[in-house]
Amino acid sequence: MPTASLPQLSSDRVNPSVSAYNPDQQLKYLHLQAEVEVLIQQLQTLKLRQEVGCHRD
Repeated sequence: MPTASLPQLSSDRVNPSVSAYNPDQQLKYLHLQAEVEVLIQQLQTLKLRQEVGCHRD
């Protein structure tokens, strides 16, 4: 059964509209973007561990 994959984010991509913000807002946005990327990586890792655990049975 195929499994749905989570979207991949790239830190190389910066939303062009971000530059319209002041530097403090832009910094907060970039920090949030990085945090989201880390959370997605953690979800992918947990999903893989869960799949491996199911296949051991």
